[in-house]
Amino acid sequence: MGSFSIWHWLIVLVIVMLVFGTKKLRNIGQDLGGAVKGFKEGMKASEEPTEQIPQSTTSVDKTVDVHAKDVSK
Repeated sequence: MGSFSIWHWLIVLVIVMLVFGTKKLRNIGQDLGGAVKGFKEGMKASEEPTEQIPQSTTSVDKTVDVHAKDVSK
């Protein structure tokens, strides 16, 4: 009563093919393959290093402190 034998799986496969038809099963296989391919491409893209914007050393000189300015009347 443990696992099924190969004959059980073959009978189940034949019944599934009769119920769904080979065209529908082929479409499901293509959709599943496309999803796996898209997932792999997404994982590959996330592993690629992103470009870092170089920080300029002169950016500190361009900073304006608003609170330090004197207001002339």
